[in-house]
Amino acid sequence: MKHIKWFNVLIVLALLAACVPGGEGGFGLPTSTLPPPQVRVTRAPDAASAMRAYLDAYAEDDYVAMYAMLTEASRQAISEEDFANRHSRALDAMALKEMRYTIQSTSTAPQSAQVNYNLVYVSNVVGEISSDVIANLSLDQGQWRISWDESLILSDLRGGNILSMDYSVPERGSILDRDGDPLVARTDAVALGLIPGQIFPDAEEALLSELSRLTGLNRETIRDKYRFAGADWYIPVGEVSLEEISNRYGVLSSYSGLVFSEYNSRYYYGGGLASQTIGYTSSIPAERREEYIRAGYSPDARVGQAGIEVWGEQYLAGQTGGTLYVVSPEGSIIKFIGERKTAQPASNLYLTIDRDFQAQVQRAMLESFSGSIVVLERDTGRVLAMVSSPGYDPNIFDPRNANSTNGLTALFQSTDTPLLNRATQGQYPLGSVFKIITMAAALESGTFTADNQYNCQYEWTELPGRIFYDWTYERFQRELRETGQGVTQPSGVLNLQEGLMRSCNPWFYHIGLTLYNQGYTTLVADTARGFGLGSPTGIGQIAEASGNINNPPEVTEAVNQAIGQGDMLVTPLQVATFIAAIGNGGTLYRPQIVEKVVGADGIETVLFSPEERGTLPISEENLLLLQQAMRMVVADPRGTAYRRFTTTDLPIYGKTGTAEVPPNLPHAWFAGYTDAVESTGLPDIAIVVLVENKGEGSDYGAPIFKRVIEIYYQGRPINLYWFESSFGITETPTLPVTPTLGP
Repeated sequence: MKHIKWFNVLIVLALLAACVPGGEGGFGLPTSTLPPPQVRVTRAPDAASAMRAYLDAYAEDDYVAMYAMLTEASRQAISEEDFANRHSRALDAMALKEMRYTIQSTSTAPQSAQVNYNLVYVSNVVGEISSDVIANLSLDQGQWRISWDESLILSDLRGGNILSMDYSVPERGSILDRDGDPLVARTDAVALGLIPGQIFPDAEEALLSELSRLTGLNRETIRDKYRFAGADWYIPVGEVSLEEISNRYGVLSSYSGLVFSEYNSRYYYGGGLASQTIGYTSSIPAERREEYIRAGYSPDARVGQAGIEVWGEQYLAGQTGGTLYVVSPEGSIIKFIGERKTAQPASNLYLTIDRDFQAQVQRAMLESFSGSIVVLERDTGRVLAMVSSPGYDPNIFDPRNANSTNGLTALFQSTDTPLLNRATQGQYPLGSVFKIITMAAALESGTFTADNQYNCQYEWTELPGRIFYDWTYERFQRELRETGQGVTQPSGVLNLQEGLMRSCNPWFYHIGLTLYNQGYTTLVADTARGFGLGSPTGIGQIAEASGNINNPPEVTEAVNQAIGQGDMLVTPLQVATFIAAIGNGGTLYRPQIVEKVVGADGIETVLFSPEERGTLPISEENLLLLQQAMRMVVADPRGTAYRRFTTTDLPIYGKTGTAEVPPNLPHAWFAGYTDAVESTGLPDIAIVVLVENKGEGSDYGAPIFKRVIEIYYQGRPINLYWFESSFGITETPTLPVTPTLGP
């Protein structure tokens, strides 16, 4: 083996000799055919390229990559965390929008280099800041490394100097109602609170009446706040503007136990009208601090956090002014860098809602109820009122408000999700209001006509092995339990319009089954989607949920879907839009909550107008049949809502709904519209009422709907609810036996 290895070595040596120019060709190969030897020369990398890599990382705020490019000595002098903080603090102080650089010249020695470059920082506050920089580089194991000091950020920062911005912050814009009355504006306000042990018993009722008038809360709600409180506790009641309280200040000051705390703030009128829709402001969240500061905000700015406040940030914030300085480590101003002398004033937002109407509609949804009311202008899509109950008081987010701490604690401990906008984000089964859509699908299929009849009894047994029940059976059983006498009878033979009028479950079970068996397995779901369910309405300025309309996977689900149960979720706003479309002739409008944006100079910079987003998938003839049936619900003595509307002669079209959500009580719905513009001169409206887990739509949804009608057309509530002892005060009476009422 050793002889073989040496023999191989000799062969290799002979070959190498043959490859040397001028050598003897050991194997007869002509030396002139061999390539010349390759000479490898090692060159230092390009210093300018290394600098570009560093500056590109800088432009991306990639401080980890930048730090890795530093010399060992530089890394010994500053930690990676301090390096990153030093840069981010400087760029935050500038309110950096973007950065550009230009390499101007490079000089290179065997082990060192200098790169001259120009940095241009574009500030969101003071414009462009230019700095000529000289960077020193050292060659380390074939790589250029950067010798770092603060002058690489800005030449004036050498020696530990820092940047400091002196901000000039404009007053945040106001949010106004359609008539220009303030919903949110900066003003002097007064926080009201009570110390229970100091309230004189003889003056308690008078004090509660004064507070109720000021805050809009009823007296019992205020009393409940301190009913079980300690004698020396401070109990927040609410806030009012100084203007609202000024003419009663002397009287209120005479009451013992009442505490006033004045402050100046962005004030939300009415304790938060349409609070989930308008939203609130707060300090910049810690996790978004850099984002806002880089955008030009003062570090102590208050910014929109929900609703219109966050959507309208671009208009409401204005544009911050400021002056940028270089400051020594001792705090002395060394150099002026740039400025925007004055802040740019904010714009004001005008909403489509009416302040007084909104306040009254909020009170129509009693404080003890959870739910929603949406009122739209029927023929434009404008939102006139939007209620989500329970609401919250946006004023408590201002720490200058004496009620802030207690209010925030109570808000975030609440299990009733008061921050949720139930009108646009609450998702619910629709119950019998959905029968409007099922009727539309039935008529459009051609399988059913208005003249078709069905015998509506307590039970429906067309699905083998299953028994489904009508609401009349459930009402009959409840009457037996509560009074010992059942009076509600089945509806009997009904045509299709009467089926909707009586909200007959068996009629619509029959439609769902028939359409499914005839191959129209997705027709009802498709029609629902054509009515705008299962997708956002496009309101845009406030958050909304999509809801859920699925194609039924099997026949039982199709039967349940036909009466608005099963795998289905809708929002009250979605329902309001299709109800309005039924009333206006079939046009689905994009709901509109912002009317216009007006600059500080009074010029309208943005003007919103009604926007069509589709039409209902139904013929004019069938739409008329739907309208007639909805009128019968209210006007025919057999209609499920007739008894609730006997005191009004306005032309009202509606539908009751009772959505089962076991094991809880059902959700109560009522949805409808008016057709009274000719007799009243007021634009017609569409209204949807949802009361969570309360009972039947005819018992709770319809009375609240009627009160909204009274407020809109007569300016105030006229009739008590059957469950009220006085306006805003509930009692617990026995549910009246009213056989013509139903879901």
